[in-house]
Amino acid sequence: MKFTKMQGIGNDYVYINCFEEKVENPSGVAVKISDRHFGIGSDGLVLIMPSDTEDFKMRMFNSDGSEAEMCGNAIRCVGKYVYDNGLTDKDTISIETLAGTKILKMEIEDGKVKMVRVDMGEPILEPEKIPVIHAKERFVNEEVEVDGEKYKVTCVSMGNPHAIIYMKDIDNLKIEEIGPKFEHHKIFPRRTNTEFVEVIDRQTLKMRVWERGAGETLACGTGACAVLVASVLNGVSERKATVKLKGGDLLIEWSQEDNHVYMTGPAVKVFDGEIEI
Repeated sequence: MKFTKMQGIGNDYVYINCFEEKVENPSGVAVKISDRHFGIGSDGLVLIMPSDTEDFKMRMFNSDGSEAEMCGNAIRCVGKYVYDNGLTDKDTISIETLAGTKILKMEIEDGKVKMVRVDMGEPILEPEKIPVIHAKERFVNEEVEVDGEKYKVTCVSMGNPHAIIYMKDIDNLKIEEIGPKFEHHKIFPRRTNTEFVEVIDRQTLKMRVWERGAGETLACGTGACAVLVASVLNGVSERKATVKLKGGDLLIEWSQEDNHVYMTGPAVKVFDGEIEI
């Protein structure tokens, strides 16, 4: 099976061109290829497929084999893949995902995609749609007890669930201990991605992320979008800010005009290869 390894600010995935390749068991393949010792090594598997309604379709599987609705860093790389490999000659494309249609605007340099701006759509704030078990209309700065300690949590969905917690000194956070406890907390019926955020100033936010089904990753695009929305709701940032992740920076804007969240960041090809499955 031919593949391409790509990364968006360190969030790395193995991409399969399903116009040419057939993947019988994507969950199993995701587990195999994601292993950084016995496989290719990645945060998961992304399938680039034909769509009946949009320009392309994306399916995404975490390193544990579970299918995710969306990944902001992965979808930027999909845009780069289809343009750089001649599957499209348009610099604006639509991609079908489990989280709905996403529109990508690509910045071309020397015939290749360098940066991608993604219309991530409207944030979902109703608890039952996120989902998080809660009686109020929104889950903003609510107290949640985890492992005997109380945290203030804000929940947002960008097509997938996010729990955002503000704290200081996130560099020294033992995320591998606390992350799984948030991910599997009883108030999250479909588990959750968890972002631990340090506010630098009103236009700069720093975050670490524990991704559902993948553990700590260097970056999470939907997470950065959720963090910006949560920060506006909590009054700690402007509607446009740089979100600093371990793998690099993303520029996130929550537009007042259309209520959509826009994410801009790089997409990078690492290498092509073949693997026996």
